[in-house]
Amino acid sequence: METMRAIVQHSFGAPEVLELEERPLPEPWATEVRVRVEAAGVNPVDWKTRAGLGAAARSGLPLTVGWDVAGVVDAVGPGVTRFAVGDPVFGMPWFPRQAAAYAEFVTAPSRHFARRPDGLSAVEAGGLALAGLTAWQCLVDIAEVKPGQRVLVHAGAGGVGHLAVQIAKARGAHVIATASAAKHDLLAELGVDEPVDYRSRHFEEVVEPVDVVYDLVGGDVAVRSLDVLQPDGIMISLPSAAAAAAVEAGRARGLRTTGMLVEPDGDGLQELAALVDTGAVRVRVAETFPLERAADAHRLGEQGRTAGKIVLTV
Repeated sequence: METMRAIVQHSFGAPEVLELEERPLPEPWATEVRVRVEAAGVNPVDWKTRAGLGAAARSGLPLTVGWDVAGVVDAVGPGVTRFAVGDPVFGMPWFPRQAAAYAEFVTAPSRHFARRPDGLSAVEAGGLALAGLTAWQCLVDIAEVKPGQRVLVHAGAGGVGHLAVQIAKARGAHVIATASAAKHDLLAELGVDEPVDYRSRHFEEVVEPVDVVYDLVGGDVAVRSLDVLQPDGIMISLPSAAAAAAVEAGRARGLRTTGMLVEPDGDGLQELAALVDTGAVRVRVAETFPLERAADAHRLGEQGRTAGKIVLTV
């Protein structure tokens, strides 16, 4: 039996539960491709799942976390027409079910992937899909951001946030973003029109009314954001588990508020790839770790201070 290396956990808990093991090589079913993974993004949902939270944790143990994949098509199942062996691709397969991206190979439906743009390295692509689709589906599919609208993005320098501000700018919006003062140079590079240091001032005291609030913090920040939302505006609050109180508070005030959960989306990935090709979106990689150091990547991510994406190289 052919095998591959993968990060596997046999219990829920701290980063130490992540171990490098040999696992059976997966075979693609009909409509599926097998991707030889070159890079796998690290996201907050990964360490939450590792600790036993979230939908994928319900599938039981042993478990391999991870959803962001960038690599090369290695094999195709019957019925696949989108890709051929050797095509460079990136995607967010199976979410929120287990995708097992912290591994040398992944199988998934071909439509969970898109072709990787020439101008995007495998490492950058490894950090794009989950965060990029989260931002795209919220700002484009739900909020329908239009030119001239005012968009407030909380945590604008983070993994999702730094892509969200670029997508909003590409849609022609006036973008306001909160981040610590040390990250304001990055916000300027990303095209943010108004950076706000959330540590030195209350954002609701300095931000004029906005059409869209994209809240990536939750809790008190989400509730306070309602004070700057236009009566006909919309607030999307993530993570969805923390959005319930803000959504209820917004509805009580007659404001449109919602949480969301990202879905696999080949069309959205192609739209993101097009924005990368035109230079409108770039992926900032904060740090990379080899696959066997997944636990260290989780330790860094859980500090919550990263600007951009953490990526595993396989």
